Amino acid sequence: MSTNPRVFDIRGQSLKLETEADVEPLLEGYDPKYIEEIYLGGNTIGVGASKAFAAFIDRTESLSIADLSNIFVGRLISEIPLALANLCTSLLPKQTLTVIDLSDNAFGERSIAPLLPLLSHNRFQTLRLKNNGLGPAAGIRIANALRESAKLTKAEGKVSNLRTVICGQNRLENGSASAWAAAFEEHGTLEEVRLPQNGIRMAGIRELARGLKKNPNLRYLDLQDNTFTDDTDEGLSAVDAWADVLASLPALRTFNVSDCVLSHGGEVPSVLQKLASGSNPRLVDLQLQNNNLDASSVAVLADAISTHLNTLKRLDLQDNDADEDDEVYDTLREALTARGGRLLVTEEDEEAEGEQEQEQEQEQEQEQEKVAAPPAGVDEASELADLMGKAHLE
Repeated sequence: MSTNPRVFDIRGQSLKLETEADVEPLLEGYDPKYIEEIYLGGNTIGVGASKAFAAFIDRTESLSIADLSNIFVGRLISEIPLALANLCTSLLPKQTLTVIDLSDNAFGERSIAPLLPLLSHNRFQTLRLKNNGLGPAAGIRIANALRESAKLTKAEGKVSNLRTVICGQNRLENGSASAWAAAFEEHGTLEEVRLPQNGIRMAGIRELARGLKKNPNLRYLDLQDNTFTDDTDEGLSAVDAWADVLASLPALRTFNVSDCVLSHGGEVPSVLQKLASGSNPRLVDLQLQNNNLDASSVAVLADAISTHLNTLKRLDLQDNDADEDDEVYDTLREALTARGGRLLVTEEDEEAEGEQEQEQEQEQEQEQEKVAAPPAGVDEASELADLMGKAHLE
């Protein structure tokens, strides 16, 4: 049992839980009335076991986080919808729920039906659906459920709670982009959207621009490894669409468009020109890795680094077409370093950043240990008090 009575956590134990009897020993000692967080990820849960967890969730009163990621490894396609239905039905009425994580479960279109009522009727803040093998058809159904949630919320005269949507590595493709755009537009409250590696091309990218434009509080946007340009008639249309949208996102701090083919024939992308003109005055992290950017594109950024890009702290330009020794990188590196930031151009830059982050994590862990440790002398004083008490009793 966890030392925290508010958290039930069996993450990463690789348990194969088949029946209700398999789950009962794990739940011993926990009062569901006090549970706020449940973490089941990294175990495989059968239909019977899901009933036990669902019954436990039914009795929670202040559940905030439900981590159901990676819980169906090795399960038959016939099992997953039944187990998912048990869990989602128990979660649906929990209006204290803020985070739902269903990542790394191989749903595909065949298994998502039990999820849809939860997405439509629960007023959570964060949805994590990464690597679920959705495809465009399932993507449409999930996006439509989210849109329905926003409509129902408005009908109640309320503002949507939804702030974060993570749906990467799901082959959403162009086919579902319009549905996602409509859902994003309907909510209008999003602060973080991550849709990397979804095979979305120019038409879909344009649709996403239209929908996300209606979310002025968007702070974090990740569209990495989708396609903005090619040599067809659509050409630069998606890049230009996003150039037009950026000024509508004044809160944007992180913009990840690495591996997006922002430039196809060596042209300076209009989206870079817009950023360099100061469209997003709070931008801190700009990720432009592997976008066919040559020295002229890098120069546009360098010219603005001390003016319209003066809040930028991290700039990733790895694997582009400009020579790594070009002086224009010196301008960027000097400006970023002076403000405590970092320029990534080579693998060595990335490795150095990783080492620095690791050191910072270790320092934070050490500080947390210091905070958790009792003040010097407390243990000794407690032991002395115990001894004196015993002596008095004797």
